[in-house]
Amino acid sequence: MKPSTFSIVAVDLAAGELGVAVQSKFLAVGAAVPWLEAGVGAIATQAWANTSYGPRGLALLRGGANPAGAIEALVSEDEGRARRQIGIVDARGKSATYTGEECTEWAGGVCGDGFAAQGNILAGPAVVDELVVGFLQAPGTLAERLLAALRSAQRAGGDKRGQQSAALVIVKPSGGYGGYNDRYIDLRVDDATEPIEQLARLLDLHMLYFAPPKPADILTIDDALGAELVQILTQLGALAPGHLRFDKAAFAAFEHVMGVENLEERIRTDGTVDRQTLEYFREKLGRH
Repeated sequence: MKPSTFSIVAVDLAAGELGVAVQSKFLAVGAAVPWLEAGVGAIATQAWANTSYGPRGLALLRGGANPAGAIEALVSEDEGRARRQIGIVDARGKSATYTGEECTEWAGGVCGDGFAAQGNILAGPAVVDELVVGFLQAPGTLAERLLAALRSAQRAGGDKRGQQSAALVIVKPSGGYGGYNDRYIDLRVDDATEPIEQLARLLDLHMLYFAPPKPADILTIDDALGAELVQILTQLGALAPGHLRFDKAAFAAFEHVMGVENLEERIRTDGTVDRQTLEYFREKLGRH
């Protein structure tokens, strides 16, 4: 298996999040490269990938090894280490990267506080450099910064064979749906002409469905906004024509519609609605 690719592993210490972002001219790269555990670390294993590096590396981190020590332990007992590539970051922000001497050019990696970036069969060293620049200079959440890193690396030439698949995985304690696991964001594009842009679209949807709104995006439902919501609900067939006010019946209809659209996480009972929900329905009905 040869996920010839570029990837970045990183941590957001303040948010308690660990992430891996990856792109490759390889089918379903997200099935092979990312390995993560909240509170422990994030690993990308690629080139002639030894996927056992993922679970074994996490076990080493869990047992107290630092990333450099974990990589040394993994490659020292691997006869194919000259063709392997791996990047590790732990939950404390320590990082390390390794590129075997037989990885196909251009191949290499860079690590720093809180991240490790690496790639092989790349257009040149600028691809990894731009992975780092994109990550360090981008604002926003860990997911947004990792996506910015992929975009920046692709603009620098990316995988010299082209594009095919991409993945973005973020973990944090109790970050999964319902709080039952650590899988906060788990998005894959397995086969596409522009996988990074498809990944960006999926991230936008994930943020719509699951991310809480920012305070600046919470809008009071005044008479004008209430009238617009009633019109939206009427157009959707959730309210009978002639309904005039955003009253209890209208709110009940709104709750129902939000559930149908999988937006139940955004239902608010305090007389407000968030901007993202409003824009979603405006776009759905062509009201822009």
